[in-house]
Amino acid sequence: MGISDKDKSLLQSAGALVAAVGVAWVTVELALKPFLSQARKALGKSDDATRDPDNNDDVTVVDKAQPPPPSTKPDDAAPPATETTTTTTSAPAVEA
Repeated sequence: MGISDKDKSLLQSAGALVAAVGVAWVTVELALKPFLSQARKALGKSDDATRDPDNNDDVTVVDKAQPPPPSTKPDDAAPPATETTTTTTSAPAVEA
């Protein structure tokens, strides 16, 4: 039993689709080569192979129950407190 014409056309369509995706991929790679190579170099430099991203030992957890540490600024360096005042003026009524 051989392959039917319908199956052949499906295989040809699938092959054409794979070829089109491959050509599109190569086109994008060639068109964006300078940008992609710079991005890949930057990722290669920033990736620390010795650090485990799942290990959170180097993360500082802030306990919100504790008050913040006292400021090391002198009191005269603190910005002055400002008061907010609201004044309301009403325009005289205009009779028509």
